[in-house]
Amino acid sequence: MRQREILNAAKEQAGMTQKEFAKYFGIPLRTVEGWFTEKREIPYYLLRLMLYRLEIEHRVSNLMQYVPFPEEKDENTL
Repeated sequence: MRQREILNAAKEQAGMTQKEFAKYFGIPLRTVEGWFTEKREIPYYLLRLMLYRLEIEHRVSNLMQYVPFPEEKDENTL
């Protein structure tokens, strides 16, 4: 699932507009619009945090599976 598809699913499950979604997270609307149109890429960690918040507040379900944790780096690698 692409980032835009994940964001759309989250927004729709939560019953929000893009404007409400932006306000809910305290993110400028232009930034959120850029994510939805794929003109901007959402940082991976931020997408996970946003989905986590939505899931613990019972606004969405089963979306975290599409954004798994990145593999942990070995201590000797940068």
